[in-house]
Amino acid sequence: MKSKLMSMSQAVGETITDGSSVALGLGLEALIPFAAGHEIIRQRRRDLTLIGPISDILFDQLIGAGCIERICAAWAGNVSAGLGHCYRRAAERGEPRRIEIQDHSNFTMAMALLAGSLGAPFLPTRTLLGSDLPSTNPSLHEGASPMSGERLLFVDALAPDVAIVHVQRADESGGCHAWGNLGVMEDAAQAAAQVIVVAEEIVSRDIISSDPNRVLTPPQKVSAVVHEPGGAHPSPVQGLWGRDHAYYMEYHAATKTAAGFAEWRATWVDGVADRAGYIDRLGGGRVEGLRVRGKRLAAPVNYSAS
Repeated sequence: MKSKLMSMSQAVGETITDGSSVALGLGLEALIPFAAGHEIIRQRRRDLTLIGPISDILFDQLIGAGCIERICAAWAGNVSAGLGHCYRRAAERGEPRRIEIQDHSNFTMAMALLAGSLGAPFLPTRTLLGSDLPSTNPSLHEGASPMSGERLLFVDALAPDVAIVHVQRADESGGCHAWGNLGVMEDAAQAAAQVIVVAEEIVSRDIISSDPNRVLTPPQKVSAVVHEPGGAHPSPVQGLWGRDHAYYMEYHAATKTAAGFAEWRATWVDGVADRAGYIDRLGGGRVEGLRVRGKRLAAPVNYSAS
């Protein structure tokens, strides 16, 4: 396979257009592709649909930057503080623009992406029956089972235009390994038309093929591979980076007003050219303090069949 290795600027520029649906933050609180989200802001993409389960502050940042028309999510905010100020300003006051909100539960979000990965139009479930989510989300339909007549909820498939996944390692052709809590990364990557893989480390194809059970998605699905160490900060990356708890609280305090968010953005997004500049701004002491130093290695496995 040919090399798909490119810069973050090139990857975003070639795969994400105005009006795209983009799935990210798919590993729940871990492996959130903040570097990719910041590049989307720098390139001033507009009218995007964001797809994800619990987004943490990256959704909030993209909303505050005016990039978002619609969100399909189970929750949006700041896990550490509970509230995303930009999300609340957009939802309540239409600042900086009005957004459409399609509420899911974490489970129906997972089902929608699973359906998309299978090429199915929907999947049935009993969950959410009796709740008001089907009355506000047009992709959730209550109806009778065609076989038993039982009352069910039918969850429409989600097939994002682009899924962005942050992984521990990848090869240049798009093969990649991720471990730890993967959330809905695998199904989202399978459901998406294109996948951007953001990797802490670029390794040989032989390393990826040596452990096929850890491969996140077939390399044929991948449109771009970006080498971006620290690209998930402030979220954790299993085995490499701890979660920067303080950063979430700093963001919460800084973005209570629209002017505060603009100042934060000027410092951390528009004020740096790329992720390397962002890491430099964090400072060496803070970066080193987040590196994982201990080892808790998995047992080796034997793939021999003879």
